[in-house]
Amino acid sequence: MTMTKRRIVLASRPSGLPVPENFRIEEVAIPDLEEGQVLLENRVFAIDPAVRGMLDDVKSYMPPVQIGGLIPTMVLGRVIASRNPDFKEGDYGRAFIGWETHSVLTPGAVGFENVRVAADLPETAYMGALGWSGITAYVGLKKYGEFRAGDEVLVSAAAGAVGSVAGQVAKLSGASKVIGTVSSDDKARTLIDTLGYDGAINYRSCADLGAEIEKHFPNGIDLYFENVGGATLDAVLPRMKAFGRIPVCGMIANYNNQTEQYPIRNLWQVLVNRITMRGFLAYEAADMLHEAEDALANWARSGQLIATENVSTGLDSTPEAFIRLMSGKTEGKTVVRLGEDVSTLAGWQAKVDA
Repeated sequence: MTMTKRRIVLASRPSGLPVPENFRIEEVAIPDLEEGQVLLENRVFAIDPAVRGMLDDVKSYMPPVQIGGLIPTMVLGRVIASRNPDFKEGDYGRAFIGWETHSVLTPGAVGFENVRVAADLPETAYMGALGWSGITAYVGLKKYGEFRAGDEVLVSAAAGAVGSVAGQVAKLSGASKVIGTVSSDDKARTLIDTLGYDGAINYRSCADLGAEIEKHFPNGIDLYFENVGGATLDAVLPRMKAFGRIPVCGMIANYNNQTEQYPIRNLWQVLVNRITMRGFLAYEAADMLHEAEDALANWARSGQLIATENVSTGLDSTPEAFIRLMSGKTEGKTVVRLGEDVSTLAGWQAKVDA
């Protein structure tokens, strides 16, 4: 009997913020495995803002999704069949595949990995603070941002999946100051009261973003972890120290309007301050993968790293979870668990507290 899977495909291209009508659920057959492939029963999706750019028919670092094509995402699943010697039934696989109940993993897929899921940590965390969001924060700071103890650090989108970890990793690694930009006072309080940031800037309510940044960094910024772009980047550039570093993780301010990008007026400050500004893709730092995973897991177990997430349940909830993320309404990592039995941070923390 042929096995089938449910998946979500692109019904129409979004104009600005995505809407539910842009997506369609369909049921298709699961193909037979070829040599080297692995079949996953998916457990968790990581919902990431970068996917928004792939829904437009424009050139990016990943090809655009075609109409009728699977919506891409990082998945974590349990192996239910394998023709790959590095995977056995019951293992966990992770790769950049898509919004579907089952995935066939092929060697060479982005993020293709047999994940060491610890029994004492929640599965959803492996798609957030202990997964590629956390890994992105770690390698972005350490490798591409050339982090140094004593750095004064600014993180944009600091309450988000990557930013919430980046600030904590900077503090745990010896930063002298870590400030984050956020879109609400509630998120600002989370940064300071829960995540240990030294301060927060609500860019939506402050009268002058540049002046507010300058207030927190009177001597300039050593390292700016860039998740936003747009007006925030423009305000930051003149306030970088000489030889400052900007690892560019994302530019979410432009994702809903890629054809009308915000004009950066202060780009010349890259020369004035001899700034190193580098875009990066975390999965290209394969040499640091296990270092990052081990450090993040150990910090989480010790309570030094506070992981935050917002969880939806079921394949059908995925489009709405993505729309909430792209509306700026979420804190922490946005994840979708495919079933009620998938362990979450909230459930894990309740057991720890008990």
